[in-house]
Amino acid sequence: MNRKMVLIVCLQVMVILSVAQNNITVSSPDRKIKVTCNIGTMLYSVSFNKEIVLKDSKLGLIRGDENFTTGLKLLQSSPQVLMKDNYTILTAKKKNIAYTANKKIIGTMTALGKKMNIIFQVSNDGVAFKYEFPEEDKAVKKITGETTSFHFLNGTKAWLQEKTEAQSGWEHSNPSYEAHYQMEIATGTPSPTKNGWVYPALFRYKDVWVLLSEAALGRTYCGTALKQESPDNEYSIGFPQTAETIKGRALDPESTLPWQTPWRIIAIGALKTIMESTLGTDLAFPARNMDNGFIKPGKSSWSWIMKKDDSTVYRVQKNYVDYASDMHWQYCLLDANWDTLMGYDSVAILANYAKQKNVGLLLWYNSAGDWNTVKYHPKDKLLTHESRAKEFARLEAMGIKGVKIDFFGGDGQSFINYYQDILEDAATYHLLVNFHGATLPRGWQRTYPNLMTTEAIYGFEMITFNQKDADQEPQHGIMAAMVRNVFDPMDFTPVCLYRIPKKKRATTQGYELATAVAYLSGIQHYAESPEGMVYVSPSVKACLQEIPAVWDEVKFLDGYPGKLFVVARRAGSKWYVAGLNGEAIAKDLELDLSFIRKQATGTIFNDNVDALNNLDASRVNIVPAIKNKITVHPNGGFLMVF
Repeated sequence: MNRKMVLIVCLQVMVILSVAQNNITVSSPDRKIKVTCNIGTMLYSVSFNKEIVLKDSKLGLIRGDENFTTGLKLLQSSPQVLMKDNYTILTAKKKNIAYTANKKIIGTMTALGKKMNIIFQVSNDGVAFKYEFPEEDKAVKKITGETTSFHFLNGTKAWLQEKTEAQSGWEHSNPSYEAHYQMEIATGTPSPTKNGWVYPALFRYKDVWVLLSEAALGRTYCGTALKQESPDNEYSIGFPQTAETIKGRALDPESTLPWQTPWRIIAIGALKTIMESTLGTDLAFPARNMDNGFIKPGKSSWSWIMKKDDSTVYRVQKNYVDYASDMHWQYCLLDANWDTLMGYDSVAILANYAKQKNVGLLLWYNSAGDWNTVKYHPKDKLLTHESRAKEFARLEAMGIKGVKIDFFGGDGQSFINYYQDILEDAATYHLLVNFHGATLPRGWQRTYPNLMTTEAIYGFEMITFNQKDADQEPQHGIMAAMVRNVFDPMDFTPVCLYRIPKKKRATTQGYELATAVAYLSGIQHYAESPEGMVYVSPSVKACLQEIPAVWDEVKFLDGYPGKLFVVARRAGSKWYVAGLNGEAIAKDLELDLSFIRKQATGTIFNDNVDALNNLDASRVNIVPAIKNKITVHPNGGFLMVF
């Protein structure tokens, strides 16, 4: 072998050794999920059961004063450490949650000596990672780009919702995470909008499911999304559009050091694993210390969904308070323009009347500012800490229990701070919060327990506006339950059992009743009106009176995105099994209910085969040792209680 060949071989060996030294692995406690990360190339990959599900995907950030995407030196890789966390939350799939994961911190340094850590946590249901700048510096740094990507293999399918363009839509009120899902599309399909795809984003490769999201979105980052283009099936992190900010304040991330980014979440496994996962709150910041005595999830009546603007008057709202009381619901929501159609004094009188009925009032607000042209009010009362404190103190003195705040302007860092400012000030005055026309909460409900719910979905109000949207409810409702609602509470405002004014409902009564359990929301605002409830059978009414607001356990039983969703939820000793059929064909199901361990007797509410706008309520014996058979009708649903 000549000298030149020896030199080539030596160089090749050095490259191989260098790559090997930079290869770092982290595995889940059950060793089914494995992450391999290489600092030399700033790439990572993920395997499940020894099969790659994400191939070489990018890592890194670009800071205004340094590039952390290439040329990094590996300083150290910590030992893999098992970490555990336990917490209680009232607005999730279950109240008491345990999280276990293997953690590894990878320290890197640029050629200029600036440091960045990459922190991985791998649990049995997925991978999470974030970036950290550990050095101290009081000068504000700015991140101009994040190169993080998720590189799927050929043949992967996706279920995605486009992120609407900033300043588009009715009264320039987008983006508000309100669009229909594109279902089972090929990865690499561009988003219809330049603003990309929102979280959560669901994918399937062979029999392995992957769901992407983010959590622990604090005050030093913007909300992100997946970029519009995904060449070669590679999805990249995108920052908000220029208009998604409060004028004169931060759009893209900026902070002093030390500084951590939000977690990037990759839930992985069988569909059951994804549907039962709690990663979105496992990785959120722990709950703030606050007086939690006022935090009471519940159900609410709401006139606007069926009666619209003119209904926010004293006579109608008093009727809805009586309705909530009769239904054993805890709240009644007064929507837009209550400040002029009723006035503060009349609302205070109604709040006192409602208190005697064991009902609390919730009031609507416009987030205001110049980011939209919405005329609804009250507005301009929440823009500063001083104005919020004054308004919230007044509401607390009136006996108001919570606020619904609408029409936010996007995911820029300034808006992310505005949301959290509101939550903190509302907690001071013992007010529950519901964000509408808003971003995905990304686990905020754990950090701020007074956050009961967030819209961030193309909800039932759209069904009341357009027949086209009503026609899509069967499949869209299942997408909402399985993807949007997977980690975060969702204010879809479900359950229309009678009829929608001037629209034909595409779903059956069984479907509508099942959404009361299938959908998760700290406060569930029901669409059904007092007039419509007159046409509901006594047994169905009794069921709606008794459905719990807080759950202890969840079991995913069957389903497929957009087509079928069957879930069991337990509160105390009582189980509820809800089924939704997103297709216009009947389906014969065999449900494994062995988790109840012993034979039980209960009630099943199912669509009447001869009159699908009527519900049959029948007694049923549940035998855990066998598959329990049930037929779910076209675009129909069922609810079992035992």
